[in-house]
Amino acid sequence: MKRLNRFITIIVLIFLYVPMIVLAVASFNTGSDIAIWEGFTLHQYAELFRDANLLRLLLNSLIISVLASLIATMLGTMASLGIFSMRSRMRRLVMTVTDIPMTNPEIVTGVSLALLFAFAGTFLKIKSILGFFTLLIAHVTFNLPYVILSVMPKLAQMDGDLRDAAMDLGCTPRQAFFKVLIHEIMPGIISGALMSFTMSLDDFVISYFVSGSGFITLPVEIYSYTKKPLQPKIYALFTLLFIVILLVMVAMNLLQMKDAKKRVQARRAFRGRTGRAGV
Repeated sequence: MKRLNRFITIIVLIFLYVPMIVLAVASFNTGSDIAIWEGFTLHQYAELFRDANLLRLLLNSLIISVLASLIATMLGTMASLGIFSMRSRMRRLVMTVTDIPMTNPEIVTGVSLALLFAFAGTFLKIKSILGFFTLLIAHVTFNLPYVILSVMPKLAQMDGDLRDAAMDLGCTPRQAFFKVLIHEIMPGIISGALMSFTMSLDDFVISYFVSGSGFITLPVEIYSYTKKPLQPKIYALFTLLFIVILLVMVAMNLLQMKDAKKRVQARRAFRGRTGRAGV
């Protein structure tokens, strides 16, 4: 059974990563045909960094991703604290409502937001409302559930008496909040921020419906490139984006592993002190 599970895991990994490996290899190919290897070159990367239009679009995507992840992280953390303070029944209800956007098809979310912005534009008498701010609002909206999903488990794992103990030792409520509570849930906050960044960076479907001609992100522009043969420098761009997202996900997993190890060590130390006190 273990061999079968390993075999299935290998097959899944092959289907997941072989296309990206092929793309990465093509980005170093001298020729333009992805199926024929003609020689190694870095020319495609040089062409990419000489393309001012692609670099501008990449900067647009980075600006939206950074701002959306920061805003979503702040709002999501505050929302998580409010949800956690609710009664269990109300908390389950709110979490169910919060999880719906993650299971909702992106095209439905994109069309819904586009209709909402169009209504707002008509109400406010703004002809071209779609642009930077509508794109930012949309990205913050679909990132919020992921932040809440990352922060809530850390709140549940936290010892509820830590904040009260800090206040008993002289901390003000504000000091206890920033020095104890935020410190305890920081791994969840960072994980939510990193996940929000990756979700925003490569989002296409929702961005396609809520972006205007004045501000376009890289994934939306690349969609127009697919209607004709792709230039080899696009392979280089895809490879760099894949590496960036991979590094972010690795950092997030390392952070979670470090937090889990820290909690295990804390439990062992606590048990050790308890055992000695009992003796």
